[in-house]
Amino acid sequence: MFAVAITVLTFNLLPIAVKPLTAASLASHWPDYFAFVVSFLTIGIMWLNHHTMLSAVTRVDRVVLVLNLLLLMGVVAIPFPTALVAAHLNDSSAGKVAAVTYGLVMIAIGLGFGSLWIYLAAHQKELGARRTVRTPRLSTLRFTIGNAGYVCGTIVAVFVPVAALIIFGVLAVYYLIQHLPDTTPESAAQEPDS
Repeated sequence: MFAVAITVLTFNLLPIAVKPLTAASLASHWPDYFAFVVSFLTIGIMWLNHHTMLSAVTRVDRVVLVLNLLLLMGVVAIPFPTALVAAHLNDSSAGKVAAVTYGLVMIAIGLGFGSLWIYLAAHQKELGARRTVRTPRLSTLRFTIGNAGYVCGTIVAVFVPVAALIIFGVLAVYYLIQHLPDTTPESAAQEPDS
């Protein structure tokens, strides 16, 4: 699903090639490139974290499947607000609506990721954890704190859409750096502290 969403992002760039090709015409499409880069990084980093998160368990249950389904619904929706932002970022009124829509999708995805992580961390043993999370509460706070950033970015979008998109891009980088909590192999977690 992540690969499909990333691929669909490129569809927004295809119409640019139809116009007469000049440096000025390419430069005038900066909102398209900007929206593409932010969304590409966001989806790509989400894919990395999703893969790492689910590889930490050996089995899944119905709740994990449902939470994952809801998360993926948000991920595959990203190309829609990306297209809105790309088409309307230069228009002050429509750009605000587009950026707020983008932010709402990011909030939904952030909630989906947070819910999935919280469930996985709380049910490590039942899901056959390959690694044990040593500090689930701290890990959850670090991993889900970006949700506050999505809310702030969405509020900023009401006033300055470009700044909101910058915030969303910075959050993608945050999740690249602050990806997942510290874990230890199951055998090491059972050893007493020295």
